[in-house]
Amino acid sequence: MQYSEKVLDHFSNPRNVGEIEDADGVGEVGNAKCGDIMKMYIKVDKGIITDVKFKTFGCGAAVATSSMATELIKGKPIEDALKLTNKAVVEALDGLPAVKLHCSVLAEQAIKSALSDYYTRQGIDPTPIVGEIPECDHCH
Repeated sequence: MQYSEKVLDHFSNPRNVGEIEDADGVGEVGNAKCGDIMKMYIKVDKGIITDVKFKTFGCGAAVATSSMATELIKGKPIEDALKLTNKAVVEALDGLPAVKLHCSVLAEQAIKSALSDYYTRQGIDPTPIVGEIPECDHCH
């Protein structure tokens, strides 16, 4: 399996690892069966994601996609984060092996899950904004 330099860099030196104690939104996706679990924490100020951290239990590609996804949304408006696709994460990493593409899907879903939690805490129904967050296809 061939990994790009960017994947190896984000795996070896992941950005934004950890948790945010007083997070405005927390999302967790994946499950122990498939082996990849991602937890994302976001801080939001006036519609901007001012901080984002993650904890990932999984393979190198799962860590790398989590790291890259956080880099892509940090400092950005919520609207931009909602548009982030797993494809954009893969492109930013200069590609992933086909068997690891599900990791990028999990990274996208973790962000959406954290945003969903953020809206719920605001008393807003997240589904019309964030959409449904499906179960990990790879796990089933």
